[in-house]
Amino acid sequence: MSQKGIQEYDVSAVNSTQMRQLYKKREAVYPKLVHGKYRLIKWVLLFLTLGIYYGLPWVRWPRGPSEPDQAVLVDFAGQRFYFFFIEIWPDELYFVTGLLVLSALSLFLVTALFGRLWCGYACPQTVWTDLFIAVERLIEGDRNKRIMLDKQKWSVNKLVKKTTKHALWLLIAAATGGAWVLYFHDAPTVIGNLFTGQAPMSAYLFLGILTFTTYSLAGIMREQVCTYMCPWPRIQAAMTDAETFSVGYYHARGEPRGKHKKGQDWAERGDCIDCKACVVACPMGIDIREGDQLECINCGLCIDACDDIMRKVSRPTGLIGYGSTYRAPTMSETRKVFPKLIRSRTVFYSAVIAIITAVMLFGLTSRATMEFTIERNRAPAYTVLSDGSIRNALTVKILNKVSEDVSFTLAFEGSDALLVDAVGYSPETGSFSLLIPGDQLQSTRVFLTLPQAEIAGNEILATLVNNRTGEKIEKTLSIIGKG
Repeated sequence: MSQKGIQEYDVSAVNSTQMRQLYKKREAVYPKLVHGKYRLIKWVLLFLTLGIYYGLPWVRWPRGPSEPDQAVLVDFAGQRFYFFFIEIWPDELYFVTGLLVLSALSLFLVTALFGRLWCGYACPQTVWTDLFIAVERLIEGDRNKRIMLDKQKWSVNKLVKKTTKHALWLLIAAATGGAWVLYFHDAPTVIGNLFTGQAPMSAYLFLGILTFTTYSLAGIMREQVCTYMCPWPRIQAAMTDAETFSVGYYHARGEPRGKHKKGQDWAERGDCIDCKACVVACPMGIDIREGDQLECINCGLCIDACDDIMRKVSRPTGLIGYGSTYRAPTMSETRKVFPKLIRSRTVFYSAVIAIITAVMLFGLTSRATMEFTIERNRAPAYTVLSDGSIRNALTVKILNKVSEDVSFTLAFEGSDALLVDAVGYSPETGSFSLLIPGDQLQSTRVFLTLPQAEIAGNEILATLVNNRTGEKIEKTLSIIGKG
């Protein structure tokens, strides 16, 4: 039974054409090339970030003779992560977690202060999309030429341009995937193996995945990734407030807008001449004059476009610019005020960043250079000797976490009747020295023997000393047997 005021529809009667009308077809965005300080900043950051990404695996860093000399390397085979002078072992992955937390908090802080600065200048999606658009502009021309080319019927000229563009896109995408693989293998070695078919299957798998995603996201989907796929535009609203310094259109100065002729009086009208230069320059295809929008990445290209027009009509620049809405007289006005840096949220983010940074620095500077574990022989747990004494077999594992060979002293202390023996060593008074190569784990079989009468309540102190630094690790254990 239908309720009053609610019309019933027969869903089965709705055909596919009517269903398609429920969804708006994507309108292609053709960003126009602009020149200005923000475009220059984006070019500089584009070459800087891509240079770091593609070049970092080739940077060498001197280490021990048994270690790789690649400055940044995730070495799964050796179970270590190298970052210049820092070496992270599997049990120290909390440092990586701390770094990720610091990165997130830093992003929160930057967003609270300057809006989506990351999105506009340093996000990989933005950087690679800028690069792909630059290639497209080089092959097909600027905005108007690209629009005309897409509207033309297929011809040899159009086919050549489209094929060349997509081939270059695929080449960049493959280089992106290949560079990612270099972070997990020795770069000079694996780059040759990739072309000869001798690289690990995982290398080809990730090369294919990164090639496909880079080509798809930066070349085909572009602004749709930021608008529909990325969660950050929705999350960042919780990080910003009226003080956040972001791109905005100054309504009080620009309105009422309208076309302007040379020599026309500017009285009783705004500075905006409705040329839409800001719209055609926007890589997201939005009109910044409509206010804050989810799609805006704060790249500043609309500022460059508008400033160029303002200079041509002899008006002051800055009709569109970075600013804050703090203490704006009306809801439609954006006042150009530098943000108040010290606010509750920025203080909170800064304090947490400082605390985590201090904890991580303390952990890095005070972490142990060795590890020491003792494992008992489980089958059998102990052995009864011919004289009635009880012998326990132990496996002592010592990890040398520095790149040089280090001499250690391993000692066992307890009862005067304690006898210590080790495979390959001749202990004297319960202690002996071991030379362990750099970044190596060495296992040693040790046998502890006590008379049955002294087993009950007897504790053995095992001590490992780094003979070079004096660093010491102590462990307490007991002899298992019939007491």
